[in-house]
Amino acid sequence: MEEQKNKISISSIIIVVVFLVVLIGLIATFKKSPVPQNLNENSNQLTILTPKQLPEAYKNDHYFGNGDESVVIVEYSDTECPFCKRFQGTMQEVMKNYSGRVAWVYRHVPLDSLHTKARKEAEATECAAELGGNEIFWKYLDAIFTITPSNDGLDLAELPKIAVDLGLNKVDFEECLASGKYAEKVEADAQLAVKAGAKGAPYSVIIKKDGTQTIVNGAYYYDLPDQPTLSLKTMIEAALK
Repeated sequence: MEEQKNKISISSIIIVVVFLVVLIGLIATFKKSPVPQNLNENSNQLTILTPKQLPEAYKNDHYFGNGDESVVIVEYSDTECPFCKRFQGTMQEVMKNYSGRVAWVYRHVPLDSLHTKARKEAEATECAAELGGNEIFWKYLDAIFTITPSNDGLDLAELPKIAVDLGLNKVDFEECLASGKYAEKVEADAQLAVKAGAKGAPYSVIIKKDGTQTIVNGAYYYDLPDQPTLSLKTMIEAALK
């Protein structure tokens, strides 16, 4: 009987020891393992500064605004994309109705496999900016979207004509465009688009005053009362709150 009690006691001790060893192992493993973090859903998107720092943050971009806006929309676009053409009108509506509250930053993302002319058109807008400044850039961009039928339908011979219509020197413009000096700038924008998560165009990021970002993936309409979730106005109003 005594021997049986001893066996039970020894078995109990063994079980306790095994439990403690397992417990210590688990604790050690937990300490060595990285603690899971809640991933920021926008971690692969843009890094944004506060509104007062915006002019400096976007010094290499085309910025439509005065730098004091509470919300910035960074758009990645392709001038031969029919959806981008439609979204251009949407963004013009935004700037008309939210002047002073919303800023617009435009970046290039030519979809080469679909639109072989878009990259050269993007370079043309940069030449227009060089020769005429930021205001002429936006006018030149508007002109391209206005006259192109999209999907590589624009005759590239129209590019210098647009420049002349805006008061730019034709020879200077053609020399700039022929030089390809802005090819790297366009490619840099395209790479930023990839980093921001773009897989097509238009692709935009609404950036709130606190740095919170909201993706606009596609050519949203300005206002769709019956479908507010597809309304850019609804998204902007939420960002402004």
